[in-house]
Amino acid sequence: MSILTRTNRLGFFEIRLESIGGLGANLAGKMLAETGVLGLGLNASNFSSYGSEKKGTPVKSFVRFCDPGVDIRDHSPIEQPHVVGIFHEALYKTVNVISGLPADGIVVVNSTRPAEEIRADLGLVSGTLAVVDAMGIALEERTKLNTSMLGALFRVCDFLDPEAMRSVIRSTFEKKYPQLVEPNLRTFNRGFEEVELHVYPVTHDTQDRVFERPQPLLGYETQTLGGVIATQGNSMTKDLSGSRQGYLPEYEADKCTHCAKCDSICPDYCFVWEEQADKRGRMMPFLQGIDYQYCKGCLKCVDICPSGALSSRREQWGWSEQHRVAHQFPVYEGGRV
Repeated sequence: MSILTRTNRLGFFEIRLESIGGLGANLAGKMLAETGVLGLGLNASNFSSYGSEKKGTPVKSFVRFCDPGVDIRDHSPIEQPHVVGIFHEALYKTVNVISGLPADGIVVVNSTRPAEEIRADLGLVSGTLAVVDAMGIALEERTKLNTSMLGALFRVCDFLDPEAMRSVIRSTFEKKYPQLVEPNLRTFNRGFEEVELHVYPVTHDTQDRVFERPQPLLGYETQTLGGVIATQGNSMTKDLSGSRQGYLPEYEADKCTHCAKCDSICPDYCFVWEEQADKRGRMMPFLQGIDYQYCKGCLKCVDICPSGALSSRREQWGWSEQHRVAHQFPVYEGGRV
């Protein structure tokens, strides 16, 4: 008798993890598949899609489970998953994270926001929404959020054995990083226990979501004749906030000495300056604030600030947009404004 609670027409139970580079979704997918094979005797496959694998860029990890007597002959990306795990809410801005999810599908989201706000942002009509503060758990335990997300995923995939995952965690870390075994076990257990489940019933008129394959903005059909990309590699118009992993810098103007040490160590266009007259009438650059569109949350500025004007704070949904001081670039995209 199969232990899989549901399968598609090919006999697969499928999971898609939506993440960004640096959060460990690739490793989470590998550990998830390994648990099904070694702990439950299932057949499983796992692979990831991550392009250039740069920190902050979109990453997908795919996991298929099936009964031992079923061969896995499909190695294409998962377009109609039974479960979607969303590791970072910044993905909402650029990726249709629940594309192809059936009406009764399950979504696991790393978030501190109320479930109804998340549901509205996702456009989730029916199914199960599981919310867990995976980042908060990981920060408190000094681990990575992929382990707490695995705990939440095991809670919603009731055919998986949590003890089997604990064994995989031990075997993964005990040889090279034995000091990380117990913290990761605690992280997994907290993810399993602290996830909140919200079920929205499927009605007779609820339909499955159609999978949408994103098309390139510039291709042989969409590129204009003779067109060139004048600002290739330019990050001025890009939102880099998806690179943050839980913390960002907070600026207190009354403590700032405008020494510019923060600006000298910042890897991106984060600090906004304006030339003003000082007490002696000399024109000097004064720091106005932080353009959080470009802030990756590395906190190098906090470490180097001599006056305490910059401190780290836990990232909250919408805070950076409310406190952002936007850059005003006189030239962009190869033309003047």
